[in-house]
Amino acid sequence: MIKKLLSLLLFSLFLYSCGSSQKVTQQTNKKKTVKTSTSDKPTLADKVVWTAVSYKGIPYRYGGMNENGMDCSGLIYVSFKKRNINLPRTSRLMYSEGYPIPLNKVKRGDLLFFNTARRGRNVNHVGLVTSAKRGNIQFIHSTSSKGVLVSYLREKYWKRAFIKAKRVIN
Repeated sequence: MIKKLLSLLLFSLFLYSCGSSQKVTQQTNKKKTVKTSTSDKPTLADKVVWTAVSYKGIPYRYGGMNENGMDCSGLIYVSFKKRNINLPRTSRLMYSEGYPIPLNKVKRGDLLFFNTARRGRNVNHVGLVTSAKRGNIQFIHSTSSKGVLVSYLREKYWKRAFIKAKRVIN
């Protein structure tokens, strides 16, 4: 008899605890409004970044520029093109656009250029800055191993491969 009462008590506590955690989950899942610029109106850079982020998870494909697969410059090219900004198609040619900026001045919408080869200083990879808060720079790009994803410039691999940041949107 005591075992039955104890089991019933434990079962009711379990049900009660699940009910209370569900309420907490509902409260924490509310959407938060995030301000993207100093005004309430999104900037052109915000729109380019939103376009790029919409491709997150797309697999890598050399020369790719659509949902079936994208390479790094294809992602950047399409994201800017959909916002009526024309850039060259390859990362090496993109590097000739815009003007250089120091890392401490990087902001959302700027381009980061890399050399992922072991030798030389030739540009062979490009990423788009999605966030630059307190020197913590995030960028979206497409890698041959993981496709379109967001990375941090502070990661050892990207920090070592970094060449230059450039601004193409004023």
